[in-house]
Parts: sequence; C-alpha cells; structure tokens
Amino acid sequence: MKLLISNIIAGLDASPGELRQQAAKRLQIKLENISDFKIVKQSIDARKKPGIRLVYSVSCQVDHSVRISGTKDVKILEEVEEEAILPGSKPVDGRPLIIGTGPAGLFCGLVLAQYGYRPIVLERGRQVEERSKAVEDYWKTGKLDTETNVQFGEGGAGTFSDGKLTTRINDRRCEKVLEEFCSFGAPEEMSYKAKPHIGTDNLKKVVANMRKEIERLGGTVLFNTKAAEVTIRNGRICGVVTCSGEAIETNVVVLAIGHSARDTFQMLYDRGVPFQQKPFSIGVRIEHPQELINYAQYGEASGHPALGAADYQLFLKGTQRTAYSFCMCPGGIVVASASEPQSIVTNGMSEFSRSRENANSALVVSVGPADFGTLHPLGGIEFQRKWERLAFAAGGSNNSAPVQRLEDFMDSRTGGLGSVRPSYTGETRCADINLCLPPYVTDCMKQAIPYFDRKLKGFGLKDALLTGVETRTSSPVRIPRNEQLECIGIEGLYPCGEGAGYAGGIVSAAVDGIKVAEQIVRTYRL
Repeated sequence: MKLLISNIIAGLDASPGELRQQAAKRLQIKLENISDFKIVKQSIDARKKPGIRLVYSVSCQVDHSVRISGTKDVKILEEVEEEAILPGSKPVDGRPLIIGTGPAGLFCGLVLAQYGYRPIVLERGRQVEERSKAVEDYWKTGKLDTETNVQFGEGGAGTFSDGKLTTRINDRRCEKVLEEFCSFGAPEEMSYKAKPHIGTDNLKKVVANMRKEIERLGGTVLFNTKAAEVTIRNGRICGVVTCSGEAIETNVVVLAIGHSARDTFQMLYDRGVPFQQKPFSIGVRIEHPQELINYAQYGEASGHPALGAADYQLFLKGTQRTAYSFCMCPGGIVVASASEPQSIVTNGMSEFSRSRENANSALVVSVGPADFGTLHPLGGIEFQRKWERLAFAAGGSNNSAPVQRLEDFMDSRTGGLGSVRPSYTGETRCADINLCLPPYVTDCMKQAIPYFDRKLKGFGLKDALLTGVETRTSSPVRIPRNEQLECIGIEGLYPCGEGAGYAGGIVSAAVDGIKVAEQIVRTYRL
C-alpha cells in the first residue's frame, strides 16, 4: 500500500537517506521494507532562529501487513481515478482556435491537442527565442516593439518574471500543471517545494517545449499573428480575422489574451463582447540588498545552500485599502515592462539561481472601480495608462524610470541614490514618485512601511530603492462567463485566464486553461 508521512523534521544538511530512515522509524519497520520513496513536499520552518529546520512530507510503498493505526501523521494514499472526459456531440466548424500563448493559452492548447482536437493557437508576438532578443534590445536602447515585449510573445508576461508556481486555489489540476512543467524541462524540485519557482531562464525552455508538443500532436501555433477582428453572428462566434487579413472560420474561440492586450480588449468591446470593471493594485518596485532579507528571515543560518535566497510576503489591511508586497523576486532584477510607447511599467524577474545582489518586490495598494473616475467597462485601462504616462514624464520623457530612496519618498522630496543601486534594465532618473501615483496610494504605502519594517527587520532601510510604477498586477477587466465557461451572450467564445479576469498567476491561469479545454471536449465532438 502507498502511504503519506507528514511532518518529518530534518536539519538543513539532511540527506534523502536520513529522511528514509525517519520514515521507517515512524512506521516501526525495517528500512528495506520501504520502496518507491519520494519527497512530496519540503518547506522551511524559520520560526526559531538559529535552529531553522526543514519539514518534509514523503510518500512510500510498504507491505499491506504494516499497521498504521494510531501512527501519527501517516495516512493511506488511495488511488483516485480521474473522471473520464467524454467528447460531446456538437460539431466543431473548422478547428478550435486559441488567442494567446500565456499559461492559459498554452495549457488549453496542450490539453485540446492531447485529446486530438488539433487546435490553432494565435500569438501576436514572436516565439520565445526571438522574443528574448527583442526584449533585450528594448532594455538596451529603449526602442519598444509594441507586438513583442515583456507583455506580448510566447509564454506571456510570466516568461519574464520569477516564474512562481504557487497558488491559493485548491484544484486537482494544479498537480497536472506542475507535472507537465517538469515533463517539459522544469527542475524536479518544482513538484515538491512549498514555494516552487521555475525562474525565467527555465521557463523559456519549458514554453518552447510545450509549443513543440502541441505541434507534434497536430496543433498549429502561429506567431506574429494578432487577432484583429472577431466575427459574431446571432449570438455565436463564427471566426477570427488576423492582422494579415486572413479569415479563420471556427465556432470555438478561446480568449487567453493576457492582462495587457488593451487594443484587443477595445476591439472585443466594440464588437459587443461584455466587459466589467475589476479591482487590481498599483504601486512601485522596492529593492533591498538580498543579504539583508536573508538575515532578516534566517539569521545566522542565512547563506546555507538548503535555504537559498529568502523571500517575504507582507500585507496591511486597512478599512478601505490593503497595502501588500506582491510577486517578490529574491536575487532578481527590476525589468522595464511597457507595452505602449511613452509609458513606464515595471515588473520583477529572477533566474532560477536567484543569485543577483538585490531583492525586489512590488509594493502595491488596492484600487477599484470607485477610483477609476468613469463607469466605462474599460475605465481601469485608462486609469493604468494615466499613471504609466506620468511615470514616463517623471523619468524625463526619455524612457528612463523614476527612482527614489525610501527615506526621500517618505519625506516627498527628490534626492540621489544611496547604497542600493538600481537593477532596472533600462535607464533611471531620480525623481519624486509621489507625483506619479495617486495620493491615496502613496499615503497608504507610507502608513504600511513602518509596519512592514516591524514585521521584517530592515524593510524600512533608508536607502531601499523605489522604482515606479507597477500597474499590471492583474487584469483591470473581467469578461463575464456562464457555467459552461462561455462568454455570456456569445456561444462558443471562451474567456480564459488572467486577462479575462479568472486567474492571478502562472498556475491559476494554467488551471483555467485546462478547465476551458475540458469544457470544450465535453461540448464538442472530434
């Protein structure tokens, strides 16, 4: 029988052999009676410094004669058969079409391809190998390609991030997402680390391998191919017209367009697709020395290879707004992430090694429809755009990002740089970031920073560096859908993933892509 053993406590230098010995001791059996030993989960218990420990859950196979009644933290793992998904009866006119190759689009395409539906996947940007060159060129020269950038291109916005594979959702499909990532080249530890991160360097390889598998299974992936129009007749989707003028007829279209496809949102709205305003958050990127964060979290144990670069998660919930850290990138860099000219947008990125000098995180404050100043369903987009353009102006209107020492920000004055040097991938200029964010956002940030400093010693470092602005934390819109996951009022149109307002990260977007693919299989026949 297969068992799950939880709460195995080990030191930082423990080997798999020691864990196996602990499992045998817990079960009161001989070591040789354990087979198929596997680490299922590893987390860090840093509550008592310097005695930091690792906590494991493991699975193993043992003989049925082993008694586990009353054995603490041990349970039998029942084999759960996945529910078979049988193809539906509706015909597909043409082939299912997916717009976007972020996590939602890729996983939707992969699952449809695995079921034999041979999807067509459209991507407005370039494939990941060429995309990386275009992004690096923008970082070096400031010359923006509006179709291929940090937001657009194979893999979506998450390709240039830390590649976090954590999620708050509880869905059986999360396991499939991690398994597929590992099968396409992600490090094995993704399957058991409590806070797995794939790193931008690995993620680029993984998304390319996923695309190749979709194609191997009969799917088609078209790059540099933006969906310029959708054709809707009598409440049904009938096809898509690409930027080259090619008409693709189909009655199944998945909108996995990401949170920054503003021109596509406008086109869909003009064609009658319903939209709703949605809250999100805005703020800045804040940088500290990674060694400071390591010591604050791990004390004297910081620097141990089993711990790696430390992260943090902070929040302060007020009566009207919440200030919090978001998308924390240990040992990473702040990246220029604009998708429109004359605007500054920031994000964070780390390689798998997380070995850079600075730690960075978004420091953001929640905003909502009441702040947008309009009832228009796309009002959140204009709200984002306003602050991105003010950041562009604050940086000198030459694609430099505004930066500011934390102490100067708190005092609302422009100063110079301190000991923390900017990791931003473009040019920077010292400016007052208070001028390129709403006062209610900066006031909330200033209230939160002393509290965060009490929670994480050193967070309030005077020389900590702010880079503005972070506005693309999540989609500013939601496309409403029914229980069959179709857009309300438009048969065959499936809003999907983060851009449509149904996810908030790589894993949750991938899960939503799988859910949509499964619904298409249930509805349509091969």
